[in-house]
Amino acid sequence: MKIDLSGKLAIVSGSTAGIGLGIGKALALSGATVVIIGRAAAKVDEAIAAIKRDVPDAQLRGVVADLGTADGAQRLFEAEPRADILVNNLGIFNEVDFFDTPDEEWTRFYEVNVISGVRLSRHYVNDMVANKWGRVIFVSSESGVAIPANMINYGTTKAANLAVSHGLAKRLAGTGVTVNAILPGPTFTDGVEEMLKDAIAESGRSAREEADHFVRRARPSSIIQRAAEVDEVANLVAYLASPLSSATTGAALRVDGGVVDSLAI
Repeated sequence: MKIDLSGKLAIVSGSTAGIGLGIGKALALSGATVVIIGRAAAKVDEAIAAIKRDVPDAQLRGVVADLGTADGAQRLFEAEPRADILVNNLGIFNEVDFFDTPDEEWTRFYEVNVISGVRLSRHYVNDMVANKWGRVIFVSSESGVAIPANMINYGTTKAANLAVSHGLAKRLAGTGVTVNAILPGPTFTDGVEEMLKDAIAESGRSAREEADHFVRRARPSSIIQRAAEVDEVANLVAYLASPLSSATTGAALRVDGGVVDSLAI
């Protein structure tokens, strides 16, 4: 089985770091031309250079835009009006108690984690339908199924990702365009390392060791008993973005290390 995305153009939101950067690399490695997007030009340049180090012949383009806003989305549409593959990865998270989360924080999370993907899908899918082929992938989370008590606003937006992706898949029935969501579990990214920085300083463990300790403590149902690597998540996206996944749509596919203790999602 060979994943070949030659000739395909992929838009990956939130792709200058973490899972998004890993997805960009996986798609480029499979032959796609990948658009890397971030809010800062320096970060976009750094991400492109990082992928080029691992994939020297990668076909990459960069766009500087804040996709958490309508203006930022329009800037992307003007720079890249069409796509064959859309990965709605942009997302923010933090640990905050429900009673300490004001309205504006709920709104910010919803705009970035949900509406950004709605805007991009609304724009790019029409061209996919006209071409009778396309792939839309929402990066949700196991937190969208098992809402964490300390990240309720985040979990709620990730549940919304699942609802949008499933509904859009049904809306596009018979068009040749598939829509799916993936549910990563705790993944070893710069963002997770930043979240755990106080625990790292207190314990004296390495960042990787602390991330794995966090999984065993905060997600004890994890079967792999560690944080996933970014590439382990990105590989699933590369498959879903490929022609090989043509009979998979409307699905929520777990790459959570077994955190969700259920036969189904």
